[in-house]
Amino acid sequence: MRYLITGGAGFIGSHLSETLLEKGSEVFILDDLSTGSVENIRHLKSNNRFHHFFDSIQNKHLLAELVDESDVVIHLAAAVGVRLIVESPVRTLETNIHGTQSVLDAASKKKKLVFIASTSEVYGKSDKVPFQEDADLVLGPTTKARWSYAASKALDEFLALSYWKERKQPVKIARFFNTVGPRQTGRYGMVVPNFVQQALAGKPITVFGSGKQSRCFCDVRDCVESLIRLLANDHCIGEVVNIGTDEEISIEGLAQVVKERAGSDSPITYIPYDRAYEPGFEDMPRRIPSLKKLESLTGFRPATPLVEIVDRVIAHSKKRNAARLVPTKDEMAAAQAASD
Repeated sequence: MRYLITGGAGFIGSHLSETLLEKGSEVFILDDLSTGSVENIRHLKSNNRFHHFFDSIQNKHLLAELVDESDVVIHLAAAVGVRLIVESPVRTLETNIHGTQSVLDAASKKKKLVFIASTSEVYGKSDKVPFQEDADLVLGPTTKARWSYAASKALDEFLALSYWKERKQPVKIARFFNTVGPRQTGRYGMVVPNFVQQALAGKPITVFGSGKQSRCFCDVRDCVESLIRLLANDHCIGEVVNIGTDEEISIEGLAQVVKERAGSDSPITYIPYDRAYEPGFEDMPRRIPSLKKLESLTGFRPATPLVEIVDRVIAHSKKRNAARLVPTKDEMAAAQAASD
């Protein structure tokens, strides 16, 4: 099989590329590196079944060419992270909505299967946990930029399902719940890598809000396994499926776990949402997926314990931090020249 992954140099995309290559598939990635990184895929570039293109999905000629080369399109490219969404709502809307339409339009010409990555954010402020795929969505007001991401991803889902209903373009949609693991960056507000970096540096572990809000954190390996199983199941066409775990923990509880596993003396501090993001910022008290549909369709249920997930992120962060301390050849040469 030949797969095109948009956003393939990102956190989930790089892990998915790695797994598909291990299974003998051919992988094409398209990424503009706005949130992805060459470092995520450096170890894959020597594989002759891996092809990378650093460009935008708005390059319609390149996108059409890559769709033609592929059997399946996995659309992961998106503006992600709460901080990016709050600070750049225009970019969020344009990237998510226009990008998805471009992918669907290119794929529909050849009826190539498209997998759309959506998000648990679409459930908004609903308090009917665990969240089921056919439940009502409860979003906040349009005056709050915080909800632009949820609205854009909900529109992506409507768009994909409309292509399926009207044009018989095969689509599958998954709503990801807080996927975590090595290579994830905290740059855009991702909580686990931020906590880990703070703990390892001996800095205060900063919890936004009261810390009583709870989330469920899914190992990226489980996310990728779920995704691949959904791709292989024809009964998933035209369906929306949650991907995540239902092991719930409060954010202040997560901070304590990270502190203990890192062996850190960092204090845990609290920052009001108004200071962390923007005045009037709204958050959801709980976000828990129903996994019945995923398990029914795939026979798989993500179950990696949170402690193991945190340990993997800590180990990766330590390795990355150590690598930064080793000078490159150019740096050593510059230092030698300065001392002469």
